[in-house]
Amino acid sequence: MTSPDAAVPSPNELSVVIGLGNPGPSYAGNRHNLGVMVLDLLAGRIGGRFSKGARGRADVLEGRLAGQRVVLAKLRSYMNESGGPAAAVLGFYKVPLENLVVVHDELDLPFGTVRLKRGGGPGGHNGLRSLDRSLSGRDYLRVRVGIGRPPGRQDPADYVLRDFSPAERKELPLEIERAADAVEILLTKGLEAAQNAFH
Repeated sequence: MTSPDAAVPSPNELSVVIGLGNPGPSYAGNRHNLGVMVLDLLAGRIGGRFSKGARGRADVLEGRLAGQRVVLAKLRSYMNESGGPAAAVLGFYKVPLENLVVVHDELDLPFGTVRLKRGGGPGGHNGLRSLDRSLSGRDYLRVRVGIGRPPGRQDPADYVLRDFSPAERKELPLEIERAADAVEILLTKGLEAAQNAFH
């Protein structure tokens, strides 16, 4: 991923995949923690466990995912403070911004939808807003995992910090798996191929 149009990193070129969320068990099942849920599934595919790394700013797992060198990173910060730890991870591993993949929940997509893009604005997402403040630009890859808009007049800030509904929980494993598949295709075949597969 040496340029926005580069298709695939070489097998020995390192990529960082960050799953956005909030730390601690009280947030574990929240809609806002969908990025972390996807990372946990990817860790299972690698066959490893997270450990404290990047100077204590994240829990990380280094390995190969579908043949590509990768660091999975769960930031040890709250969502609205994601930028500093994300920058620390990239700096620690000396990974350029274009080799960063961020997995996050997306209010503007229906539940069950996965979309991919490079760059773009935060769209009201506090984690992305923090990344934009701390990183050198917005030219990173995003795997956007739909959670849908809150019903009625429910505050979106409250909605994202609630657990998935019983109906959603039945479908959630499939959505997490689709998002994890999207990350793998993104790393192995590039953005265009991943978009063609999921859009």
